[in-house]
Amino acid sequence: MTKRFALVGAAGYIAPRHMAAIRDTNNELVAALDPNDSVGVIDSHFPDADFFTEFERFDRHIDKLRRRGKPVDYVSICSPNYLHDAHMRFGLRAGADVICEKPLVLNPWNIDGLKEIEQETGRNIYNILQLRLHPSVKALRDKVQAAPADKVFDVDLTYLTSRGHWYGVSWKGATEKSGGIATNIGVHFYDMLSWVFGDLKSSIVHFHREDVAAGYLEYERARVRWFLSINANYLPEQAVAAGKRTYRSIMIEDQELEFSDGFTDLHTASYQAILDGQGFGLDEARQSIETVYRIRQEDPVGKRGEYHPFCDRLD
Repeated sequence: MTKRFALVGAAGYIAPRHMAAIRDTNNELVAALDPNDSVGVIDSHFPDADFFTEFERFDRHIDKLRRRGKPVDYVSICSPNYLHDAHMRFGLRAGADVICEKPLVLNPWNIDGLKEIEQETGRNIYNILQLRLHPSVKALRDKVQAAPADKVFDVDLTYLTSRGHWYGVSWKGATEKSGGIATNIGVHFYDMLSWVFGDLKSSIVHFHREDVAAGYLEYERARVRWFLSINANYLPEQAVAAGKRTYRSIMIEDQELEFSDGFTDLHTASYQAILDGQGFGLDEARQSIETVYRIRQEDPVGKRGEYHPFCDRLD
């Protein structure tokens, strides 16, 4: 049976993947909201969807649909990070289940409040944690679980995705809105690490600036040195020589985890899992939110202890 969707945040980078996932799972987008009206991308997916630039009118429309016996089944949320909490509350109170992009919220205690509203409304929140569905990541988890129980893996996580001057001017450059760089571009990696290697035991932050963050995480089954940046100046020589502005590497015991391919359809796979009753809810999202919150609260110690080799690139 076709499900009816509403979308909050239609003009951003990730919204087209959600539109494609709704379409490719044979469902319908009936309404979308974004204060920015540059949303011609909707025409490629759902040209008949109603569109609003004001939340109040969108809210009224969703309520009107419900009263007319044509309620939305799901509200998908692709708004700026700091608005996720409010928009998820709206979706639940509108009588819909919610599908939200990462990070689900910025603060761990917000999850507790959302659980209460889930219970009040009888509706559910699902988080897009698509790396858990990637074949290479699933194979790695199987490998770790099959290893001796006392085996602790050494991991280097490196992710650089160059951003221009616009980034700092946008909401993404404001820590109170995005959560900062580790939250904004790293939260899905932290979710993957905890899913594969178990609970987080300790954390050290070596650097935490507007354009770069680095640290050390110790999980039940892994010791992880991590480095994240949006600054192209920190790209390795091989990436620069190849004309690339993004570099992503996860080394486990000197073996590269290859997951460059297979990303295209992971949002669709996430939607299908949710529709099949197998989505990732609030409890699954909690540890990654706790991790990024912890990283934000820690004072950087500089190049001390087990730091990522790319830290030598920093002044």
